[in-house]
This record gives sequence, C-alpha cells and structure tokens, in this order.
Amino acid sequence: MDPSGYEHLSPAEAIAYQEELRHKISIHELTKPINTIAGADISFDRNSDILYAGIVVFKYPEMTVIATSTAISHTEFPYISGLLAFREVPALFNAWNNLYTKPDVLVLDGQGIAHERRMGIATHFGLLTNVPTIGSAKSRLYGKYQEPADKIFAESPMYDKGELIGIALRSKENCNPIYISPGHNINMQQSVDVIKKCIRGYRIPEPTRQAHFLVNKIRVENSEKNNRQYNLFD
Repeated sequence: MDPSGYEHLSPAEAIAYQEELRHKISIHELTKPINTIAGADISFDRNSDILYAGIVVFKYPEMTVIATSTAISHTEFPYISGLLAFREVPALFNAWNNLYTKPDVLVLDGQGIAHERRMGIATHFGLLTNVPTIGSAKSRLYGKYQEPADKIFAESPMYDKGELIGIALRSKENCNPIYISPGHNINMQQSVDVIKKCIRGYRIPEPTRQAHFLVNKIRVENSEKNNRQYNLFD
C-alpha cells in the first residue's frame, strides 16, 4: 500500500494492515558493515494536521553529520496509540525519498517490535523501505520490565507473554530509561549495541536527538514564514 493513502484508512483497516504486515517482519543478524546511520523524527504543532519530517545521516561510529533531508506533509489520520505509523510514516517516507545518501541503519523515535502487534513505526518503516531499522522510544508502549539499575548502560529486558520484545536501557544516570527494540532486518542485541555507540552524554541517542532539532527548526521557520505572509495581507 502506498503510504500516501494511509490517511484514508479507518483505525480498523489500519489494524488489519498491521496484522498483514507483521508476517513479513524479519529480526535477524545484520551481517553488512554499518558505515552510516541515520535518525528520523517528526514535529507538529498541537491540533495541526501539518507534519514536519526530518532525517539526519551520520558517519558511523564517528557520528559526524554527512547529509540531511526534510519534508512537510499533511495528514488527516488521527493520533491513536499503536497506530502512530499511519500518521507519521507518509511524511517520513517523503523525507526518505528526498535523501540522496541512504544510511545502512535508520533509528526512529518510536517503537520497533515493542508493540502490541509488533508493528511500531520503526518496524513499519523498515518493511516499507527494506532498510534495517531500530526503534528508540522515550516512553514504553508495550511490554513489562523491571527498572534497570541507575547506572549508564544498565539494561532490563521487556517481555510480552514470555516473548522478548525490547530492552529498557539506562542511557544516562538519574534519567528515565529509553526503550530499544529492533524494527526490521536487525536483531535485538545489535540494536542495543548500536544505540549504545550513539549515546553522546544525553539521554537520547545522537541520531534521533539531531533529527529532533532539525524537525523543530523547520517547523518554527515554516510557522514564522506563514505568519509573515499572513501579516502582509492583514
């Protein structure tokens, strides 16, 4: 299904599509060397149907920026827990298509398989593009875990009905953990190892941290541009 048609799906249709896609998920060891990595994020104004998507590509493991891409998109799909991909993936897909340097691995601000139907945004986007993806979320969506020790890189497994679906990782002392899960075409241990190498003194790994800055920048710039145009005709 073309992502541009997601906004026309009902929530029930979106769930049915997730159930269809989940059979295509591949969680396996990535044997190709990782020379580049990217972070992807979305920003939007409250109660707005305009989404600002951004991707930042880094040399890995040095974490120096080598490329960026942005896209501004419109959606009518509502914000529903568990169906985030149907709201955000179309905008991210546009940014992906604008990106001239495709990364070896993409980290998304959201869940991978740590999702009720194993179809978080990282998994969904990985299936769409066939790129290895990792979900790095700031909050837990699904799965049970014990709080990890308050030391850097302490880990706690996240389970759902006995299945390992993610890792709660303490990326910084005295901060809440982040929630790591493979999206597609990479395994659990590699996902955690990659994210650890992307931590640069902040709670959030550098790929999604820089993508967050990028999307907020274009959102603010676009809002200011629209306000200036509005004032010209006021």
